[in-house]
Amino acid sequence: MGSQVKGMRLAMGLSAAALAEGAGISRSMLSRIESGLVSPSIEVLDHIAAALHVPLSRFFGDQNERADCSYVPDGGGLVVDRDGAVQGYRYELLGHVLSGNAFVEPYLVTLGAEAEPYVTFQHAGMKFLRMVSGRVRYTYGSRSMELRPGDSLLFEAHALHGISEILERPVSYLVVVFTLRD
Repeated sequence: MGSQVKGMRLAMGLSAAALAEGAGISRSMLSRIESGLVSPSIEVLDHIAAALHVPLSRFFGDQNERADCSYVPDGGGLVVDRDGAVQGYRYELLGHVLSGNAFVEPYLVTLGAEAEPYVTFQHAGMKFLRMVSGRVRYTYGSRSMELRPGDSLLFEAHALHGISEILERPVSYLVVVFTLRD
């Protein structure tokens, strides 16, 4: 159980001190739990789970047997119709993750002939973008950069972002949005 606690803490980028404080236990107690020297009470484990934002049940069961896998064959992604979507931007969902604290949405975005530049995308989480075809000028906050096939961006999506100029068509790119579940 201690290795599960430590693994989740590290995956979330939390220091031992931050998790201990969030769980209301001493740092030395957390260290003993993570190293397997002490088995925590259900109450302490519940506090740790709350601090990690996972259900208590996450610590019971074989996590090595737990694995989400989403297979989507070429051309088999789900085309997502979004309310208020930008005209000409086609989103094809390429997979999903159903468990854990992370929410991951990979999309293949294809710009149709009617697609226009749009620079006011803004949402929670992190975004990874990799150009597949075409050339665009992409704006992130006050920065602007030309993207060509093979170029990648990784950024916090809370700032305004999007394509400010379409330089060469056809345009397609892979986008993966990462957010944490509440």
